Amino acid sequence: MSRFGSRAAAFAALLLTGAAPAPAPVLPPIAKPLPAPTDRRPRATVVLAPYRYDDLLWENDRTAHRIYGRALEAAEPPSGSGVDSWGKNVPWAFADRQLRTGDQHAYHGEGLDFYNVGTARGAGGLGVWQDNKLWTSRNYAQFRIFKNGPDVADFEVRYAPWPVGVGHAVSETRRFTLPLGTAFTRMVSTITADTPGPLLIGIGIGKRTTLADTDGALTVDRARGVLSWWGPETGDHGRMAIALRVDPAMIADIRDDADNHLVLLRVTPGRPFVYYSGSAWSLGEGGIRTRADWDRYVADARLDFTPPKEAN
Repeated sequence: MSRFGSRAAAFAALLLTGAAPAPAPVLPPIAKPLPAPTDRRPRATVVLAPYRYDDLLWENDRTAHRIYGRALEAAEPPSGSGVDSWGKNVPWAFADRQLRTGDQHAYHGEGLDFYNVGTARGAGGLGVWQDNKLWTSRNYAQFRIFKNGPDVADFEVRYAPWPVGVGHAVSETRRFTLPLGTAFTRMVSTITADTPGPLLIGIGIGKRTTLADTDGALTVDRARGVLSWWGPETGDHGRMAIALRVDPAMIADIRDDADNHLVLLRVTPGRPFVYYSGSAWSLGEGGIRTRADWDRYVADARLDFTPPKEAN
């Protein structure tokens, strides 16, 4: 919806209910405008950024993300397999133009990156929980893009084997699917292990942003498989909101480590399982302005946890 459409909808709501519409968010000052987009239509897209160590970027009209390539491990250590989430306040694609500025952490008029992933799990990265510790992979090793919009971004990445404890290793293939009109990316993960038996997989929400070294507020609804995080206020950057939705029948525990809020799932190696990662910006698209807005949106989303017949 265009800004004009949003204003018209707000005015119509005012006429029907008599309630004043929520005030428009106050955005940060623009450091330097981005180059103009070639297409202002809403689009779901996935883009490889070889100019930036093979970051993979995906976004739709409401949310934007990236994961990191292997080259970044040497260029900017430490680096890991967490999922980054960006705020955006335009319905068209902006992440590739933002990243090309080399200044993605500043506001250039369309969005910005201020969620701090580091070696944490970010918005839905995972690891194996063993010996009271989360064992995680390095950055993605391979990728395949299945569909680059306009209605859906759909791709797959493979993570090279990584150690779990002493003498054991696992690897992962994960498919990411983000259609238009939602804050949730559907993720289908298949874990392969070199030993038989079930695993505990910890899926996480990183606790910090780049401008605030404090945690936000977490809402947990175990019965519905919901973890909903409302990030700390970060000056004129507002707040990031992150959520996980999992099949509640798979939950073994919900707990924290130093960097993450974690939901632990019982997983059978070789068998794909589905979970969802969502994000929003308190100043961005989608009208999420408060913790209550975010919790309500996350809880009400109708999501399908049925695994595909084939993992790949």
